Amino acid sequence: MQQPLVSVICVCYNHAQYVVQALDSVIAQTYKPVELIVIDDGSSDNSQGVIRQWAMTHPEVQVLLNEGNLGYCKTFNKALALTHGKYIIDLAADDVLLPERVQEGVTALQTNANAGVTFSDAEHIDRNGQRLSLHSARFPHHLVPSGNVYKEVVSWYFICSATLMFTREVIEYLEGYDESLAYEDFDFWIRSARKFSYVYVPRVLVKKRRLPGSMSHRQYTFGSEQSRSTFMVCKKIMALNQTREEQKALDKRIVYEAWANFRVLNVRLGISYLILWIRNQRSLPI
Repeated sequence: MQQPLVSVICVCYNHAQYVVQALDSVIAQTYKPVELIVIDDGSSDNSQGVIRQWAMTHPEVQVLLNEGNLGYCKTFNKALALTHGKYIIDLAADDVLLPERVQEGVTALQTNANAGVTFSDAEHIDRNGQRLSLHSARFPHHLVPSGNVYKEVVSWYFICSATLMFTREVIEYLEGYDESLAYEDFDFWIRSARKFSYVYVPRVLVKKRRLPGSMSHRQYTFGSEQSRSTFMVCKKIMALNQTREEQKALDKRIVYEAWANFRVLNVRLGISYLILWIRNQRSLPI
């Protein structure tokens, strides 16, 4: 019987040093069929030249090259419009899929009828590919939730975003990534977990590269666009919450984010969080 098609979108921005390894990791998957689309978001290094050269020996791969930088969310959505797969993987061009990643993801989603998203353990690596740590060293398997994880994703970060795989139904329901945001994962977790179940696979299936100056490293810095996007997602959470426990989870999130922003002198944003906290108290059910 024909296996369902899996679409992998590899988004590249100034990752000339790493993009070939990311693309090769898709080609090396044990699972077939896989559709690969690689899109460069107007890199200022030689990423586009590297991609063109690699694609010469992989004519089946769709290549998109933005003339200018559109931002991650817009770039992903541009490639998403060309996909045909039942399942989707968002692969950053500095990360690496292990050979069983797609097969494990398909199995997890097919054997859990209500699941829309699956995620796994990951190996964090440095710029040279050397192991730094396992994601599960900080978030042990027995503490990682599955099923309805909405309240948990509001409260704390436990998902390695590089390990996500989701159904087309999920991303169509969300109408793609929110292009008004500087980054996608927190918003994706919140909006998808409100409606769809998550399945955790306690295996290392992805190598997540940790680089200085990456988007995650800019989260809590002065004037960070990522921090502003996090605030916008917290406002969405207040509208999505349905129970007192979920509102308390948002309280916890707001306090953490306010403290983190005051610490790096994002004073206006910190004050905005305090105002949001007050509004959240007023919205709690009696």
